[in-house]
Amino acid sequence: MARMESLLSARLFLSPRWVGERLYFISDLGGQLSLYSMEAEGGIPQPLLPGHIALQNPDLVGGEPYLIFPGLGKILVMIDADGDENYQPMLLPIEGGFPEPAFGDTFASHRAHLMGGDPERNLVYLSVESRKESMHEAYQGNLETGELVRLARSPWGAWVDGFNEDHTQAVIQDSYTVGDHVFYLWKKGEGEAKLLYGTPLEERSDGEQVPLNGITDCCFTTEDRGLLFLTALFEDTYGLGWLDLGGPGEIQPVEVTGTVHSGQGEMVSLKHLKGSRYAVEYNIDGGSWLYEGTWDDSARKLKLDRVICGHSPLEGGVLKGFSYDKEGDRYALAFSSATSPIQLYTVEGEDRQTIIRRTQERTLGLDPELLSPGEDASFTSHDGLRISARLYRPSERLGFTGPRPLIYYIHGGPQSQERPDFAWFSMPLIQFLTLQGFSVFVPNVRGSTGYGLNYTKRVDRDWGGQDRLDHVHAMQVLAEDPRLDTTRAAVVGRSYGGYMTLTLASRHPELWSAAVDMFGPYDLSSFMERIPETWKPYFQIALGHPEKDRDFLIERSPKTHIEGITCPLLVIQGKNDPRVVEAESSDLVEKLRSMGKDVEYLLFEDEGHDILKMKNRLRCYHAITQFFKEHLRP
Repeated sequence: MARMESLLSARLFLSPRWVGERLYFISDLGGQLSLYSMEAEGGIPQPLLPGHIALQNPDLVGGEPYLIFPGLGKILVMIDADGDENYQPMLLPIEGGFPEPAFGDTFASHRAHLMGGDPERNLVYLSVESRKESMHEAYQGNLETGELVRLARSPWGAWVDGFNEDHTQAVIQDSYTVGDHVFYLWKKGEGEAKLLYGTPLEERSDGEQVPLNGITDCCFTTEDRGLLFLTALFEDTYGLGWLDLGGPGEIQPVEVTGTVHSGQGEMVSLKHLKGSRYAVEYNIDGGSWLYEGTWDDSARKLKLDRVICGHSPLEGGVLKGFSYDKEGDRYALAFSSATSPIQLYTVEGEDRQTIIRRTQERTLGLDPELLSPGEDASFTSHDGLRISARLYRPSERLGFTGPRPLIYYIHGGPQSQERPDFAWFSMPLIQFLTLQGFSVFVPNVRGSTGYGLNYTKRVDRDWGGQDRLDHVHAMQVLAEDPRLDTTRAAVVGRSYGGYMTLTLASRHPELWSAAVDMFGPYDLSSFMERIPETWKPYFQIALGHPEKDRDFLIERSPKTHIEGITCPLLVIQGKNDPRVVEAESSDLVEKLRSMGKDVEYLLFEDEGHDILKMKNRLRCYHAITQFFKEHLRP
């Protein structure tokens, strides 16, 4: 019988960086995420932080989890307290040691994000959120002197989205909702940032619709004449645009040539390497493609001429962070797939053909052939919209016969995407469930990322609407598959996926024999009251205003329909979660128990909006699996 410990014996390796001949990375080698370094050619990784300090999942940090400053002999790392996400910029010696605040207690009452930096000049850029009021600020910080220069202040993000080589200019982004961005330009000596592009929300008339620009990853081009960036202005699945900083303020499309991938997806990132060289990343059918190319400033074209990730052995999976080493002209990257644990790779050589795997992670005592690669299970929804999905079925070698009970897995976000990624919480669970005889269906319904901005925006102000109907229709489609037994079906989801789990279990109880809610909002009104002050403006636009849209929020809340739940429910929550606070889950459990419903509650005292520590992951995975085995009888 397969053990969860076999799957989790493959450790995580995230956010790798080259410095000299050493590789730095985040890993759970010690049972929780921490910072390590090792000789690139091999050797035992060395811990750089004391054992009592745990780092957060880099996917949740919002910015860089750490940066290295060799000339200063320091590492700047973002540290919170067991998942509370109040990240603080902390400095520690490059050889490891005890972290100290980089800027004293300046950000003690803030949540800080490291948006970039310059290791040669010991400068960093921070975007910070107040924990007392709905206000964000952007700073340029000098790690050597401790000096901080405020660049901008705004309720809408003040995200540092780019800076020039001599640090006399920086681009600041305000973000109202996904794709709806406004940009400001800060110039040294001219005070705070001035409007560069877009119409600020306060200047829009009632009901005014502005084009969604989706601009991000701003890079100053030759002699700071313009900005090159990612945008959805010309292609719904994103492309590149250029803005003349001395011109009329009109964005021009940029031609990108040289891609060799096929399939559906998005351009997801742009990164300046050095000189005229840039890296461009695509998400194609959930898999990562990373290219390198040359920018032609006069022709406004980017020619991609090297594939860094996308061909064997780096194919069919997901990049979990990459970095470029200017001095060595080489890459360090982390990569995983649905069936392969995350590995560290380096990509070197002028032709980028020297690909070296630096780790040998594996599932102990478990034949990889028993894992499920998944199959495409995309379908056409109730209104004709194509929905991307995958179905993970038990390997035939496991010997299961007859139609298999179904686990319906819903990702969080909602503007996120479930991808073939062994490093993410869901994939080890999915694989373990298939090893127990379950089939697992994973849809990316409307509102997900990866399929264009229009698709992503379809969930705004419609939580529990058309997205819910996509799931209901999917169950009708799945019922026609003779390999599945949808009379034995359970639904599980995290965060927004937890909200949707509660919604489906309460409004469509006939579909489910069991349900697992992981830190999902139960009452949308109380959820919005309890989130941090700086997050409220976004949710008031993207979800609904607590006063103006009160009736809508009530109607779409699982709380309103909770009496409809008939199946057993398992609720999982992190005590320190700032996104969906513990009171949301405890209120749900108390209400269900008062009604005599069958509900179990699993609370982790030292976790936030994720389950990261090894002992907790094991307990969580086993609890979910045993719950499903008890109620679905695989």
